[in-house]
Amino acid sequence: MTTHGGFEPVFCTIVPPHVLDKLAQAEDSSLAGPARRTLQRDAFERTQRRLTTVIGASAVTAVADGKPQRTIHDARHGTDLPGHKVRGEGDKPGKDATVNRAYAGLGATFELFLQAYQRDSIDGAGLPLNATVHYDRDYNNAFWNGEQMVFGDGDGEIFLDFTIPIDVIGHELAHGVTQYTANLTYFGQPGALNESLSDVFGALIKQYTLGQTATEADWLIGAGLLAPRVTGTALRSMKEPGTAYDDDVLGKDPQPATMDDFVRTGRDNGGVHINSGIPNHAFYLAATALGGHAWERAGQVWYDVLTGGELKQQAMFVDFATLTVKAARERFGDGEELDAVSKAWEQVGVRTL
Repeated sequence: MTTHGGFEPVFCTIVPPHVLDKLAQAEDSSLAGPARRTLQRDAFERTQRRLTTVIGASAVTAVADGKPQRTIHDARHGTDLPGHKVRGEGDKPGKDATVNRAYAGLGATFELFLQAYQRDSIDGAGLPLNATVHYDRDYNNAFWNGEQMVFGDGDGEIFLDFTIPIDVIGHELAHGVTQYTANLTYFGQPGALNESLSDVFGALIKQYTLGQTATEADWLIGAGLLAPRVTGTALRSMKEPGTAYDDDVLGKDPQPATMDDFVRTGRDNGGVHINSGIPNHAFYLAATALGGHAWERAGQVWYDVLTGGELKQQAMFVDFATLTVKAARERFGDGEELDAVSKAWEQVGVRTL
């Protein structure tokens, strides 16, 4: 498996560790138990991910023909991957809604990258898209393990089925795009950029599928994932970081919107799921300032930076911001695109060189 700048052993989940940590401390064992088991399972899968980078991943046959190659497996509440094959490319929908949503979400992600950016699958060379559903019991997460997508069913108390929000599917697969391109280090600001890019493209996949403009979009990541008992709307808000949830069990959304509130922590790989709110908000500001379909101009600039070869693995916010200004000028000239991108970073307190 070849990536730009070497291979970084990254295991990426949609639910941040700090959320599960909080949930694991709940007095109600029906809430704490699944969270604790999820944390344990995540730790195991993270170790497996590292082993894969040592011994090498299985060879994958790709066909770069501009068509998706999707396969959905059912873990049947076990943890052996990939599980039992239940739907292949071109197969008709079955009775399992989770399988159908996973299949559709993989297709929507493939389509956005192909149609908007002429990228054939997440590696740009027709990589088959594989996913496993019904993973483990009461598993409160979804993840990309470097080779495939995996979805839990949630515990039904805090989290619902992880295939419900299409942006969750897009977010995790976008980690694969980053893996095959800039391969951003998963710690501190580079890790927060890694997470933010997945939120950006996850949001764009949802907007593309719904045919929404930047103004019409809700800019929420994971809307529909939280169970009715939770006081919140989603996992994250790109429009208003820090407002996605405020719950007596989960706590309050800790994401900052600007550098004034940048969080310094050793947890969550240096706060990768927390400080991603800053570049998330910058993208929202640029996209809404430009209007129209966000994937066409703001998204194009972000994609150009991610895949252009100049973004270093250890890139900081200022490095990424500077490259977006350069990309906006190179693609669109000294017009409103450049102005929108420059002002967005200024508004969140990230300077450009």
